Amino acid sequence: MKSALTLALSAILTVSSFSTNAAWQDTLDDAKGQTVYFNAWGGADNINAYIQWAAKRIKDEYDVTLKHVKLTDTSDAVSRVLAEKAANKHNKGSVDLIWINGENFRAMKDNDLLFGPFSQTLPNYSAFVDENARQSLTQDFGTPVDGMESPWGMAQIVFIYDTETLKNPPKSMQQLLAYAKANPGRITYPEPPQYLGVTFLKQALYETSINKKVLSQPVSTVDFNGITEPLWAYLDELHKVAWRGGQNFPSSAEEMMRLVDDQEIDIAINFDISGASVQIDQGNLPDTVRTYVFENGTIGNTHFLAIPYNSGVKSGAQVVANFFLSPEAQIYKQTPTVWGDLSVLSYDKLSAEDQAKFDNLPRGIATLSIEELGDTLPEPHSSWVEALEKEWRKRYAK
Repeated sequence: MKSALTLALSAILTVSSFSTNAAWQDTLDDAKGQTVYFNAWGGADNINAYIQWAAKRIKDEYDVTLKHVKLTDTSDAVSRVLAEKAANKHNKGSVDLIWINGENFRAMKDNDLLFGPFSQTLPNYSAFVDENARQSLTQDFGTPVDGMESPWGMAQIVFIYDTETLKNPPKSMQQLLAYAKANPGRITYPEPPQYLGVTFLKQALYETSINKKVLSQPVSTVDFNGITEPLWAYLDELHKVAWRGGQNFPSSAEEMMRLVDDQEIDIAINFDISGASVQIDQGNLPDTVRTYVFENGTIGNTHFLAIPYNSGVKSGAQVVANFFLSPEAQIYKQTPTVWGDLSVLSYDKLSAEDQAKFDNLPRGIATLSIEELGDTLPEPHSSWVEALEKEWRKRYAK
């Protein structure tokens, strides 16, 4: 026989569940007919195609229209929201949902440009996300998430090479430098402030730093010059033997993969673990290309969706964010030939049917397994990005 306390707790939970379901139903009802302008990087055809697939599903299921506003730099959308706030445009802003993380999230949070907290109230978040699974779900480049953005996917730095021309790829930054010295003109990285270029700097900083713990602190609180001195010494050596003598740099991951295909360089960098497999499938890289990571780990992070404070369709934006957290959307997104983006869902929280769908996903010919990806190194505090970009341009920009 159930105790009075057990019955009381059961009644409270039932009321709470009913209230939550009713509140979400109100959101669904309010979202019908809304158009959500989703500001997201538009530099990869496969990602753009995935967003279009999602837009059709969201329209069919929820009567919400998703418009992809393609960005070359996420900071452009952040600047737009900031300008709207300065102009007192506090309603019906031009950005309804934004693909974001790192310093852009910190800038929006610090300037009170975000709606929320909202992520924990999304049904698919509470059902399928385990905040304890990884630090990057609750700490975005050192900035507490606090429910102000909803996780969308995970990324990790990988290196791409052709096994026909490179048998034993370098497995650390020091090995990379040694390889570059032995093979002049064959190694490069994207030019900062392109995000991959900045991440290359962070990887090199992590591996050359004696005191790695300080990287989690705001850059203003540490001796930036002293800490980064080994990094600049490393790059000075690398640039002497880099592609085009370190005078020019690729603009993107896509350009680096083209350079590998043209046999101009030996190693490309990507934040998309399935990027090489997608390019092989599309005929843009030979099937001898493979992916690998450094032996002591590579930098990884979680990327998110946030809603600006002045969006006029916050209900629609929440419906979109919730759909992107559904097992259906996450499974399709992790399909290597679609995107290959790592899921943010907790495997243990999924139904047996959805677990089987994840288990049965084909793995691209050049895509590493979760086990092969190894350790993920944490991102430095987001304030390091601007400081590294500024110093790099001062030293090396032409």
